[in-house]
Amino acid sequence: MKHYFITRMPNEPGALHRAAEIVRKYNGNISRIHYDYRIDPHTTFFEISVDDSLCLENIRKELQKIGYLQETLEPVGFLRFNVYLPNKPGALFDFLNYTTSANANIAFLDFDEKGKHPDRLTVCLTIERSNVIDRLLNALKSRYRIEILEYDPRGRQLDKTVFYLEFAQKIRELLGSAEDRFLLHLLNDINHIVQELSNLNKEPTQVFNSIISTGKRLRNSTGKNFYSDVQVVTISKNIKLFCFQLPCGGNIFVLSSDKKSLMIDTGFGIYHDDVLNMFQYFGLGDITRLDRILLTHADADHAGAAGMFSCPSFMHKATSDAIDIANRAYGSRIETSVLEEVYTKLINLFSHFSPPEKREIFPDQVLGLRSIFPIIYKFNFSGIEIEVLESLGGHIFGQVYFLLRKEGIIFTGDSLINFDSLTEDKKEFANLATILMTSVNVDSHTASKEREALLGLIRDIDKEQVSRGKRCIVCGGHGAISVLGEEGRLVVPDFLSIDRYNRG
Repeated sequence: MKHYFITRMPNEPGALHRAAEIVRKYNGNISRIHYDYRIDPHTTFFEISVDDSLCLENIRKELQKIGYLQETLEPVGFLRFNVYLPNKPGALFDFLNYTTSANANIAFLDFDEKGKHPDRLTVCLTIERSNVIDRLLNALKSRYRIEILEYDPRGRQLDKTVFYLEFAQKIRELLGSAEDRFLLHLLNDINHIVQELSNLNKEPTQVFNSIISTGKRLRNSTGKNFYSDVQVVTISKNIKLFCFQLPCGGNIFVLSSDKKSLMIDTGFGIYHDDVLNMFQYFGLGDITRLDRILLTHADADHAGAAGMFSCPSFMHKATSDAIDIANRAYGSRIETSVLEEVYTKLINLFSHFSPPEKREIFPDQVLGLRSIFPIIYKFNFSGIEIEVLESLGGHIFGQVYFLLRKEGIIFTGDSLINFDSLTEDKKEFANLATILMTSVNVDSHTASKEREALLGLIRDIDKEQVSRGKRCIVCGGHGAISVLGEEGRLVVPDFLSIDRYNRG
């Protein structure tokens, strides 16, 4: 069995050796270890393999006994102040008795008897039990003259010596509540990212800041701050196609007829209430008319609200598996990538991912080909035939495309997107994903091959539509509904206006 430990140990020679000795004593094998002084000089992450649960418990108890085992994540306080000490032997020693008894970690000291203030010592402390700060200050005031320069009992101005604890507290604030055990497990995953990032020459703090930014952007774009860019296409007298570009993440498409509607992708789960209000505004509020949901792929910004609707969700078998495993790299050559797996966990967590409960899996039989893409399913919606095309797995294994050949409409998932139509905010949010992962595509070479094949298919369909006085309409996973312009670029045509919906 494998278990992880997060330890906080003194930054002194032999400390790590002592912990390793305890692991060896009970026949534990250290399968992963990470320590980086630049991020946190006191925190070491261990993954330990043991054959016996009793040995595992003994390791835990001995690490706990010597004060190494970290099992809680109290808010860390920060205190910077001047203290005036008497100019006599032992003055600093006496002062340090107070900080040591408060279990305060000294982050900074500055004193020079030849300076302008020969009796003044400037001190910066971090204290893991923030309620101790008041008691420490009262004790110091009874003995010394002190000047408070900065007092932060909730640890919002921490230095890098407590980086991981600061990061955990920020995540706790984003989630509203989170148990220490959950946060410790999450920190172990986050730490694992650091090792992979080191091999990619990426700065860990940039990635961690991007994680927090992702969570904040999602939370801050709901409710009164929610908006959507909207396009409506009239397909026939009784059928309309709606495209809703949400503030963050992927699009939602709705095909609506007189009697029923069909949704393609659902957006993030965190937007569910906002989306229902938006549907109501556009006359799509009767959810009982929603016949089914079609999912292009498993990413949270496309499938994240599927479980919040009562109708069945249709998807590729690999999409269902990737959702259950919670790893967007499932089935690809980078399935073992820590970055991909942890990114999936984090984005699912921040976006309130709700996996679909009623699932219908597309069959794996091949009915024919469209360009290089197998046709694996066909069905009818209000007189419209919809073909399901299987991708080659460039963006993510199990992605599918939906083709309305006669109507000249294709839904390309994240394989083909009009990036020029994205607002600056949406571009910035999309860039966060590239910071958290090596690439948004699990196989970049195959993704390029898919794009070229899709463009060729669209050109062929466009020729057919132009002969009827129409155009082939491309519905990408992000950005505006577009048509193919010059030099193979997607452009928004004049006949497809974009309107803004604001919930606030």
